[in-house]
Formats: sequence, C-alpha cells, structure tokens
Amino acid sequence: MRQHARGNTHKATRRTVSVEYRIEDLAHHSGATVRTIRAYQDRGLLPRPERRGRANVYGEAHLARLRQIADLLDRGYTLASIKELLEAWDTGRGLGGVLGLAAEVDGPWTDEKADRITRAELDAAFGGVQDEAAVADAIALGVLEPVPGRDGEFLVPSPQELSVAVELHAAGVPLSAISGHLRELRGQVEHIASRFLEFTTEHIFGRYLGDSPPTEADAAEAASLVRRLRPLAQQSVDAELARAMRLFATRHLRQRLDPKQARRHIEEPQMVTVPASTMRAVKALVGEAGAGAFVAAAVEREVQARTLDSLAATHKKEAIVTQMPSEA
Repeated sequence: MRQHARGNTHKATRRTVSVEYRIEDLAHHSGATVRTIRAYQDRGLLPRPERRGRANVYGEAHLARLRQIADLLDRGYTLASIKELLEAWDTGRGLGGVLGLAAEVDGPWTDEKADRITRAELDAAFGGVQDEAAVADAIALGVLEPVPGRDGEFLVPSPQELSVAVELHAAGVPLSAISGHLRELRGQVEHIASRFLEFTTEHIFGRYLGDSPPTEADAAEAASLVRRLRPLAQQSVDAELARAMRLFATRHLRQRLDPKQARRHIEEPQMVTVPASTMRAVKALVGEAGAGAFVAAAVEREVQARTLDSLAATHKKEAIVTQMPSEA
C-alpha cells in the first residue's frame, strides 16, 4: 500500500514539474531573438522572469506569450494594439473572439485552389514562347511564385487568372500588353475593394472597431458577419461587370459601325476617382443623395473661375502692352 502511494506521489510530482528556460533557450524555442525578448519585457508585453541568484528563469507562460505576439504580428497588429489585447486577455476578457475575427478576415476570399506549373508546361501553354521578361513580370505581379528548392517550378495562386492570360495570348495579345492590362485592372479593383471595406466599416463594422479591443461577444459577432458578407463584394462586382460589359460592348460595336457615335461618346459623362475622405466630407455637408451633384457643381465652378481668371489675366496683359510707349 505504501509503495503504491509512493508511486502515485511520484507520478503527481512529475505532472507538476514545469519547464524552465534561460533567455537563450527561450529565444531558440520561440523563434524570437534575445534582444526582441528584452524589448518585449521593456514594453510590458512579456512578464518579467523569475530571478534565481544571478540568473533569470523563464517558463511555459513566457513561451506561450511570445507565440501569441508572433501570431498577432503576422495578422498585422501593431505592438501597441497587441499590448491592449494581451491586457484584455490578462484581465479575463479573452483573446479567442479577436483571434477568431482575425482568422475570418485572413481566410480565403475565393474558393479557387492554387496549383503548380513547371517552366516547360508554362512555355507550352503560351505556344512554346520562352519570354524571360514576361515570366519576370508574372512573378512581380504575383501571378507566378517560384517554389523554393524546386528550380523551374512555380506556384499559381490563381489558375483562373493564368488561364485568362493564356487565352488572350492565343487570341493574339502580346504578353507585355497582358501584363500592362493586369496592372491597370488591379489598381481599379483594389480601389473597389477599398471602397467596399470603407462602406461596410462605416455602416456595419464601425461599432465593433472602437479605440479599445472588442469584447469576446462583439468579436464573435463581427466574425460571423464577415462570413456572411464575404461573398457579397464579389457578387456585386460580378453583377456590375456583367451590366457594364453588356452596355459598353453594345456601345463599342455601334461606334465601330458608325463613326458619328464615337464623336457623341466624347460628350458623355466620364468617371473620376474622388478620395474617400473628400466624399465623406461632402456627404456630411449635403447628404448622400446630393453628393454627386455637389461635386459636379464644384468642379464646374472651379473650371469657370479658372476660365475667368485666365481671361482677366490675358486682358490685363494686352492692356499693359497697348499702353507701353512705342520707340521713336
């Protein structure tokens, strides 16, 4: 009986033994440098180690905290916001909801799966053309990503995008023109994405994104909303692109068939990009319904004012020239 009891006591003792690290060991296991660990301590992100004689001793809690910080940094958080989140965690409010929200935002925004392609397959797809400049362009644009340790093999994040390039090239479009078009298209799509995020933040997510970290419940609710709203941006763009293509394809064909249509097209309204901060100020001033008319009127007034200034300056200059005495 005593022996059995001693055995149980020994097992219990083994379970309660905690792992201890020197700062160099902690750096090795966490992937952080010794200098970084000390900087985190100075910022209050990492608890102070236990002092034993002349040595500092770290434990599993320090390793877990360093991994939390690394994860949050990877998700785009600043050290200041991480400190707030960790303080919330330490006071019992939890990080689960916030990390769940971050995971939803960081998750895939498309069902498309990445693929791989060899250089030989790539050249064959583009009619046997070996164009080093085009490959370098595709890598710079992220259409292709070299696979580390596999020379001549690429990751294709969007096979659909590469397939479009293949079809355009087969139809006679030069590779340099395809790259240029993608750069232009990407800039416009990024603007659409930015505006959609500003719109949803203003009307939906603003209440969750205050000066302090959201509560566990708020973060969980926001994550659920991200899941529901995730497909809406693409659905809106798909619908509007189909509408615009239908409209402009018909108009483009008519212009080609009737040159007079092209001259009339010049007089049609043109789309311009206005900074989001400017539009918010205009909407606050005149309301959302009148924002477009206000911007158009303001531009027209500026054009007229500059025209008047130009006419006045020209007249003044002509008057000065007229008044100058002629040389005898």
